[in-house]
This record gives sequence, structure tokens and C-alpha cells, in this order.
Amino acid sequence: MARDTKKLLRLFTTFLKIGAFTFGGGYAMIPLIQKEVVEKQKWLTDADILDIVAIAESTPGPIAINSATFVGYQTSGVMGAFLATVGVILPSFLVILLVSFLLRKFGTIKPLQYAFQGIRAGVLALIANALFSMYRQAPKHLFSYLIMLTAFILVAFAQVNVIFVILGCGIAGILFCLFSKRRIK
Repeated sequence: MARDTKKLLRLFTTFLKIGAFTFGGGYAMIPLIQKEVVEKQKWLTDADILDIVAIAESTPGPIAINSATFVGYQTSGVMGAFLATVGVILPSFLVILLVSFLLRKFGTIKPLQYAFQGIRAGVLALIANALFSMYRQAPKHLFSYLIMLTAFILVAFAQVNVIFVILGCGIAGILFCLFSKRRIK
């Protein structure tokens, strides 16, 4: 029993740390989640993280919360899901509360406006890092590149709803898998 409590506490503090020290949302958190969950804690594998990102991206809600919930559930069931989710949300909640107070009181001060511009630039770098990290771990196959390119074009230039793109990518993946297995047999 004490062992389970220790693991649950470690799960909570791990996601509290991830939530507290990562700026830029869920995509920026992915490398830190991977480092903490796979490399340090050894709760899951790199392949599990790719699956988590795919599932978290395909389900409603923020990717950070979905990922934390999924990791928590995989490692410690429902209580793990709850504690990991609270851990990753709590720092953001407190920071947003503080920032909203500061902006209301001091939003017209130039240094504060410049600070937020700098934060935006840093967030972009963190998101690019997450993209690069996911790319390195993803399977390299012509079909994957075609899906990635098609999805990017549909979302960025044709303004197709992301939900339809995700559904289409999932269907294309299933069809590709079925077709590939049929060709092998």
C-alpha cells in the first residue's frame, strides 16, 4: 500500500514539475514528458509516448492534459490519471490567475508587454523542438510523409477543419495497414 502511495505521489510531483516548468502548451511539454516518463522514471517506452501523443491529439481537450491523464492511467489506473492530470493543470491554473491579475493591473506597462513578446518567441522554439523530437521517433515511410504533407496542406492552406483531417488520416492509416497486410500475404 505504501508503495502505491509513493508511486502516486511521484506521478503527481512529476506532472506538477512538467506543468510548472514548461511554457507553450502541450506540444512544448512532449519532450519533457518523454524525458521524465521514459528516461527518468522508466514507466513507459518511446513507442508508448508516440501512441500517447497520437491519442491525445485525436481526442478532445488540451494535449498536455490528455497526455497526463493517459500516462497516469497507464502507470497507476484511475487514481494515477486523476493525480497526473491535477499535477499538470495546477501550475497553469495558478500562473493564469497571477497573470490575469498582473495584466488587469499593469497591462499598459511597456516592459511587461515586451516580456510577453519574448515569451511568445520562446514558446515557438519549444514547439519546434517538440515537432523535431516527434519526427525523430516517428516511423519513416513514404506513406507517413504523404499523410503529413497532405494534412499540413489541408489545414494550413485549404482551411479544412482539423477534426476532418485527423479522421481522414486515421482512416487512411487503417486502409494502408489493411492493404499492406493483404499484399504481404
